Amino acid sequence: MSVVDEVKDRLDIVEVISSYLQVDKAGRNYKALCPFHSEKTPSFVVFPESQRWYCFGACNEGGDVFNFVMKMEGWDFRVALEALAAQAGVELQPPSPAKAQAVEEADQLREVLATAARYYHHLLINAPQAQAARDYVAERGLTGATVDAFMLGYSLPEWDSTRTYLVEQGYSLEHILDAGLLVEREADGAAAGSARGTDTYDRFRNRLMIPIRDSRARVVGFGARTLDPDGVPKYLNSPKTNLFEKSDILFGLDLAARDIRRQDRVVIAEGYLDVMQAHQAGYKTVVAQMGTALTETQLRKLQRHSKRMILALDPDAAGVQATLRGVEVARGALEKEWEPVFDPRGLVGYEARLGAEIRILQLPFGMDPDDVIRDEPDTWAQLVEEALPVVDFYLRLLIKDIDMEDTKAKAQVVDKLMPVLRAVANPVEREDYLQKIARSLRVDERAVLARLQASERQHMERRQRRAVPAELQESGHPDEPERDAVTIDHPGVVMEGYCLSRLVRRPDLLSHVNRALSRRGLQAVRPQDFEQPSLRAIFEAWTELLDSRPSVSIEALRDGLPPGVQDQLDFVLAQEAGLLALRSTVEISDEQLVRDVVVALLRLRQRRLKQLVQDLRMLMLEAHEEGDARAKQYDQAHLAHAQMLLKTQRALALSRELG
Repeated sequence: MSVVDEVKDRLDIVEVISSYLQVDKAGRNYKALCPFHSEKTPSFVVFPESQRWYCFGACNEGGDVFNFVMKMEGWDFRVALEALAAQAGVELQPPSPAKAQAVEEADQLREVLATAARYYHHLLINAPQAQAARDYVAERGLTGATVDAFMLGYSLPEWDSTRTYLVEQGYSLEHILDAGLLVEREADGAAAGSARGTDTYDRFRNRLMIPIRDSRARVVGFGARTLDPDGVPKYLNSPKTNLFEKSDILFGLDLAARDIRRQDRVVIAEGYLDVMQAHQAGYKTVVAQMGTALTETQLRKLQRHSKRMILALDPDAAGVQATLRGVEVARGALEKEWEPVFDPRGLVGYEARLGAEIRILQLPFGMDPDDVIRDEPDTWAQLVEEALPVVDFYLRLLIKDIDMEDTKAKAQVVDKLMPVLRAVANPVEREDYLQKIARSLRVDERAVLARLQASERQHMERRQRRAVPAELQESGHPDEPERDAVTIDHPGVVMEGYCLSRLVRRPDLLSHVNRALSRRGLQAVRPQDFEQPSLRAIFEAWTELLDSRPSVSIEALRDGLPPGVQDQLDFVLAQEAGLLALRSTVEISDEQLVRDVVVALLRLRQRRLKQLVQDLRMLMLEAHEEGDARAKQYDQAHLAHAQMLLKTQRALALSRELG
């Protein structure tokens, strides 16, 4: 039994979910208001017999105990495994000595930072020297509850107050330095031989201290605002440490995550006070990027909670550029030097890669979210609702000051929009934007379409000129031994493991499998196809790596997985290799390989849909017997899933015939 199975075997899903929600017995099952969307009558059902849950409302998805806590807490699989294993009393595989030491070091730094945060908070509330900080907080309209929620603090003006306090609490100078709380003077003369950390001074002095926490509410650094009107820099952040990397952190996510998941929307602002004012006013889906650039890592973290993202931009061009320039990172331009420009093409492309909906909220001139929320809270809510899709925003930006009588100017606008339109993958959306552009510029839609087609031809010609010569594009992998054909009907094959191992060994197969599924009118391969939490975690980690590179080695994938999941990857790969070794050497074509993976996926979906249809049938019968108002909804859900089951079965039958 794997560690994941042992955890699931020891935990009761009803008890775990009951620790988060009020669940009520309903026949053989339990019902609750879905925590992932707003509703007045329960559509969230827990099935004790199968140890699964499902939301038959707006979510229309479900899973096991791992899926639930990951979605509820916004955790990745590694964190969920650690938490549930501890709850179940299951001991995970001990880490290597080096990793254990790294974990211990990180824990010590977190302890130093947490103690410092409590110290600063105590000073803000009680120290006479903190009066200016308290006045500033009051001036910005922050309440005591907000000060406590964000644990705001104050650092004394002396050069060694923090160092002295933390040393008195038993922390070493080296750990305080590694936590980013001290600055080390450059060694010279007699001091050159001093022990590390001995010649240091406090990094933060006479500043309002803002703890920066990770998604698990652990302090990883500080933002510190000067209280001197002439002080520079205005904000001073912790330096990069083993815990703190600005490009990875989103300020306020620990407090916003649950509301983001419930409302299925996140607003990304630029400042600490923007977030604090928003939360204080009840707009608790607001977070802030760290630094001046929005990064791929930050967007991916938000994706775990919602795929509906709204960027709250300053109204001036510099604000637009500053907030969006990190999108270049998402386009894989890490090795290039680039100017911080507004790049809607990259943003539209990232929408497609991320499966996200990204909108732009433009603020009134001269105001930031902090100002709008304090002065006109209703206006803020309206701005959020009226946020524009990226292409609409860019079009509006381009035509804002254009002379509609200037034909050349209009042609320049169309040319600037061509790369953006090429990045719009959905043909329906692209057609709609063509019409909008034509109407906005008062030109014939056919002219815009002709320009787009010409642009696409030029783009393809450039790509072909840059392409690798055909003789170097041989199919297959010459360095990899030929695989034996193996049928998925073999009784020893676990279908999920089979699908995963085939895809992992041959990353190029994924696009072919997805096209085959699309031709049958079915969804592409997705994490939900893997019910085993560890296999789903492997698939998600693999596809995330594929987003940033054309291929992923098994070694690179394995290095990014927790130990228990590494073992699961090794197991499914070894299982496949063992089965292949049992058969005589038979060359298998890529076409046959794609068919085998498609058939295995369809069987997995068929099995899952059969169970769901059966559960729904029982819910229907119970609801009708009890006169439950949700009986009609269960009827509709049962019909929809039964139809999907039939469609899957037909596709499966067709795939077998073609094979």
